[in-house]
Order: sequence, then C-alpha cells, then structure tokens
Amino acid sequence: MLDDLINEAKTRRDVFKAIGATALAGALFADAGFDPAMAQALAPAGKPMKAAFSNAGLQATWCAQGKQAAEAWGKLMNVEITWFDGELSATKQRAAIDNMATQKWDFVAIQTFGIGTLTDPIKKMIDGGTPVIAMDTLVAPPGTVPIHTFIAPDNIMMGSAVTSQVMSAIGGKGNVVMTQGALGHSGAQGRAKGFMQVLAAYPDVKVLNEEPADWDVTKVARIWDSVLTQNPDIQAAFFHNDDMALAAVQVMKQKGREGIVIGGVDAMPPAVNAVLEGTMLATVRNPSCRIHGWSVAAGVAAVQGGEMAGKDIPDYVLADGPVITKETAPGHLWLQKNFLI
Repeated sequence: MLDDLINEAKTRRDVFKAIGATALAGALFADAGFDPAMAQALAPAGKPMKAAFSNAGLQATWCAQGKQAAEAWGKLMNVEITWFDGELSATKQRAAIDNMATQKWDFVAIQTFGIGTLTDPIKKMIDGGTPVIAMDTLVAPPGTVPIHTFIAPDNIMMGSAVTSQVMSAIGGKGNVVMTQGALGHSGAQGRAKGFMQVLAAYPDVKVLNEEPADWDVTKVARIWDSVLTQNPDIQAAFFHNDDMALAAVQVMKQKGREGIVIGGVDAMPPAVNAVLEGTMLATVRNPSCRIHGWSVAAGVAAVQGGEMAGKDIPDYVLADGPVITKETAPGHLWLQKNFLI
C-alpha cells in the first residue's frame, strides 16, 4: 500500500513537472513574440498547379541554377513550372513576358533584366488575379506595381563585404577596377553602392574602370582586354557576378597578369572552388536556390493557403547568403548541390 502511494505521488510530481515545463516554454515563446500555433509546415499543392518563371538569362550560371532549384522545389510542391528565358536582353525578355501574360497561370515569379522593363505585362497578369513574385531585382520602382512579394538578397551588403576583403588584401592602396552587371538591375546598383561605400574610406585607391558588362562574359573579355592593355598596374578587381570574374581571370592569364586580387558575387560552385584554389580571394553567396525555391513556396501559399500580400507575407523577404571562406566552402557546396541555399 505504501509503495502504491509513493508511486502515485511520483507520477503526480512528474505530471506537474511536465505541465510546468510546458507552461514555462509557452511563456518563453510568448515573451519572444512567437506563437507556436502560427508555426506551419510547407505544404505541397493539393492539386497540380501551373506556374511561369523567368530570370535574366540562362546563359548566366546563377540563373541556370535558379531554374534547376525552382523545378526541384516545384516537384516537391506539386507545381509544374514553365520557363521563359530572358536571354540577357531586356528586349527579348519583354517579348517572352508579353507571351507569358497571354496565358493563365496559378502564380508567376520573375527576375527582370532591368527595372521597369516588364511593367505592362506584369500589371496585366496581376489585374487578372495572378500573384506575381519578384525575384532578386525590383520589377519596378517600389510601390508602383502591386506584386505579391519581393524575395532578394541585401546587395549593398554583398558588395561591401567582398570589397572590404579586397581592400584588406591590397592594404587599402592601389588601382582597382569594378566590372558591373546591367545598370538597370537593382542588384547591380546595390553592389556598386556597397563597393563605393567601402572605397570612401580608402583615399589612396583609384578606380580605373567601371564599365558594365551586362552579366555577359563575351563583353567582359572585350572590356578586360582593353583594361589590361591600357593599365599596366592594377592591384584588384571587383565583379558583380562570378561568371564575369572568372571570364576576366582567363584574359588575365592570357596576358600574364595573374597577380590581381579578385572578388565576386554569387558564390556559384566554380567560384567557390576558385576561392579554395586561391584564384579568387572572396565571393559572397547570392542564394539562387533560396530565391527561386522560396518563390515556389510563396506562390503555393498564396494560391492554396490564401496568403495576402502585405498581410500574411511581407513586401520584402530577405534571402541572405554568407561570404565564402576556405573553411565554409565544402559545406556550402553541399547546400547548393541540394538546392538549399
């Protein structure tokens, strides 16, 4: 009898402890502003959905990887994705999106080649009730087009983070070059701003060239052939994406100019390996897989879950990525292989 009473008392104490722990956890979550009831799993579409995607141009490895990521997430979430290639041309992308706008989609996600180049067809789709998600770069000046949400990195941070490493490597002195992307691309504008913000603290640095190459490696080769011919003394270069950086490295090798410190953006696998090998000093991840994959998830949530723009999902969702070092590079490559960053 005594043993039974002791066991019952122990059981009650355990229950009270469990209740107390649960209450404490709930209180802590509440104090942190987190409601456990709000947590929900990403759910695939209950019935197959059709979505249209477009990015600046599949010639760029970042865009090609984004397509793969979107399609992988699409399979997981029961979404069939049709692709409209921008071909690294505002004119060609406009023709593709005009075509897109004549068809019916459950949702649409677009990375524009330039701000404001696709406004009319995008408005047409939105007016027809199709949620439109902007990826990586603004589709139009903020507040002018009622998009569902904008998923993008902090481009100013990316530009400044890499430029800071480059400045440290050259001791904050010397001649540098910035090869820009498309000037109408808000991401390129942010990266240039980050670059210039850092350089403001280095009066002994001279910028020799800032020509845009529009993400086009052929243009990069022409620009850098001229830059190297005209400037025998260059300490470093910052590129708005890694495709352009690695294209310029090839020109440098051809001309025997292999001592230039190189920084880039995107952290695509060839650039991550270039950091491991020492060909590039640094790159920072513009998370293509997150941006494209999250766009699939946001589209499904809008259509199936009824998420409302500006209410259930914010106007802007930060898709962040790290600066790549030799220590973090192997793990980062694994994340990319599985379309997780």
